[in-house]
Amino acid sequence: MSSMDLVKTAAAMVAEGKGILAIDESTGTCQKRFDSIGVECTEENRRAYRDMLLTTPGLGDHISGAILFDETLRQATADGTPFTKVMTDAGILPGIKVDKGAHPLAGAAPGEKVTEGLDGLRARLEEYAELGAKFAKWRAVITIGENMPTPGCIDANAHALARYAALCQEVGLVPMVEPEVIMDGEHDLDECYEVTEATLRSLFSELYEQNVLLEGTILKASMVISGTKASNRAGVDEVARATLQCLLNAVPAAVAGVVFLSGGQSDEEATAHLDAMNKLGEFPWPLTFSYGRALQAPALATWGENPAANVAAAQAKLAHRARMNGLAAKGEYDAGLEAA
Repeated sequence: MSSMDLVKTAAAMVAEGKGILAIDESTGTCQKRFDSIGVECTEENRRAYRDMLLTTPGLGDHISGAILFDETLRQATADGTPFTKVMTDAGILPGIKVDKGAHPLAGAAPGEKVTEGLDGLRARLEEYAELGAKFAKWRAVITIGENMPTPGCIDANAHALARYAALCQEVGLVPMVEPEVIMDGEHDLDECYEVTEATLRSLFSELYEQNVLLEGTILKASMVISGTKASNRAGVDEVARATLQCLLNAVPAAVAGVVFLSGGQSDEEATAHLDAMNKLGEFPWPLTFSYGRALQAPALATWGENPAANVAAAQAKLAHRARMNGLAAKGEYDAGLEAA
């Protein structure tokens, strides 16, 4: 794939009023989600659940792409149609999670992690491209705590993200780089801002060193937000303004787009924050969403009540959340629409 093809794909991922559906949960994470609704986490049940999500009528109206897990990229609908074909026919780009998860960082403070998976990545990416993937995702984990994060932890994760991104572009996949600043903790808005800015500055320095084409790269960013256990948590407008200021200070204008992770926010909270940012004006990059739980949660709960009978009802829940976030990506969301 040429540089222009990478740019074209990246632009399609952040098309106006559209965002990314993240359904790349590992088997272990999927087990926890299914346990919460009383559904056995078998391969067939995971396939049926992703089938329900990906065949939602009109999903492509507000979803430009979906991040899949390795297992899902290889699966098909009940009638044998590969998920990649279902997605492509609906105008949804197939994506793939390629990292091997966050593990303890040697020599670092307890609790600091680095994401692994660079070994053998080139061959895996080549296979994923052959299977129909158009973009990939790699997630780093940055934790705020006592004496954390250290510069060493931030830089180690930024370097891994940059090497991954360069390998993606080598085989024609758009890299989605995700340096997630974890929301858990007692930190306030200012501390989250500080850590997020330092993380982004390190990331883009490393991307530059690895000759990554920014116009063919998507940033999956955390919002600058108070920790879940913080007292006097910042409101929606404060989060929106702090997040935008941080991005403007640290993210080059050449980046193709910014998609936000929900990171433990409630469904409507994540939508409201995205909308508030887009209501603030024009920015160098499109600002949209790449939500997992904040898109899936209502559909998962409804499907889990009766997986065989509740497919259409669960799909309606997903379609609604996709539409709400599509409006938020244009600054046109209104909480009153939730009851409509």
